[in-house]
Amino acid sequence: MLAEELKASDVGLEFLTGELKGSHGPSGIVFTVLPAMSGMEREYTRDRTLEGHESARKRGKTIGGAGVTDEDMLSMALHLRDQEMSLRDIAKRLVITTGTKKGQHPSPAIVMRMLREHDEKVATAATA
Repeated sequence: MLAEELKASDVGLEFLTGELKGSHGPSGIVFTVLPAMSGMEREYTRDRTLEGHESARKRGKTIGGAGVTDEDMLSMALHLRDQEMSLRDIAKRLVITTGTKKGQHPSPAIVMRMLREHDEKVATAATA
């Protein structure tokens, strides 16, 4: 259906160099197979990246740079979460105490990950 709309609007694709040099209509291989292959490759890369991150986490590695959280930050975040504060508000009240980001506030994503990992540990300990 999209190919028909593009064709009716006289939309095409022209490569000036390379193996696909020339003009291609919306019902041709360039508009159908190549985007599908690109999407498949993107999904494959994403899946492999996530698998690598999970493998690193299981080995105790930190993804995305040095860890900025500690037990004191976790206990404060848990206290603030019990007061039903949002992740953004919690992050604004926490302060990084070590490393190059000392004195700065962690991002809400870091707070979310810290709380999620804590919740997973608690759930694992409860089922064991």
